[in-house]
Amino acid sequence: MSSVAVSSHRLSSFKFGTGSWDPDHRFETSWLFPPYVLFALRLLMSLYAFTTLLFNIGYQCANLDLGGCEASRAEFSFFTVLTYWGLAFYMLVASIHTFTYARYSLPLLDRFPRPLQALHALYYSTVTTFPFLVTIVYWGVLYTYGSAWFPTVYGAWSNVSQHALNSLFALFEIFLTRADTQPWIHALWLIVLMALYLALAYVTRATKGFYVYPFLDPGKTGSLVAAYVFGIGAATLVIFAISKGAVWLRRWLTEEKLGRRGKFAKFPPGNLQELELGEINGAGIK
Repeated sequence: MSSVAVSSHRLSSFKFGTGSWDPDHRFETSWLFPPYVLFALRLLMSLYAFTTLLFNIGYQCANLDLGGCEASRAEFSFFTVLTYWGLAFYMLVASIHTFTYARYSLPLLDRFPRPLQALHALYYSTVTTFPFLVTIVYWGVLYTYGSAWFPTVYGAWSNVSQHALNSLFALFEIFLTRADTQPWIHALWLIVLMALYLALAYVTRATKGFYVYPFLDPGKTGSLVAAYVFGIGAATLVIFAISKGAVWLRRWLTEEKLGRRGKFAKFPPGNLQELELGEINGAGIK
């Protein structure tokens, strides 16, 4: 293979693709649930996540001993909260795509320009990677800074919702949908997102005067800050690889071994079914 061909192959990894976008509707279907049920489950998880986030804001604002509204504003600097917002919005957007597929046999996602479709695929990679990172870091590192279980019911519920149920929602997307395996190039973009968050964490320190996480404070961890940062970056790559492997395993087990190819919408006869295939009386969709 010539150097030109190798260079072209490498650059193709950064392209949005030229073939049909998700012709098997993997982002909108499940091997276990019919489309309307999948829509309802995704919407329910989205509503729960939004309820948790909005209730936290209101509860903290109403309780000055928890820091008041200033504490609520500060939470937007925390990786946990930002990824939970991301998870809430993903479930909402995914539920809309699933509903439009179930209702019209043509998901809204299929009408998006290719860059937005590619970003949706990357979005899937984030919600099947970052929640596990949050759960592991919180219970394995941050929780150890405390001395006991949460003293209030609110504290227990809020933390379990954001540091445990987040991973449950991610497992749902990995094992109970039909999404295809994530491209390896997404690992690069996940690291870019982590680097951007690290920049945000230190911007927060410079502008608001506090470290969002204790292990980012050189005054407490000294030279171990770099080890923590690179360790979390490595953990992100490992979790992504495990998530990718789990998706592949689910596909192999459900489709190849069990023959569960998927629960699809019942296409109506006539033009709408032809629309699903991308053609109407031989004319391409514009």
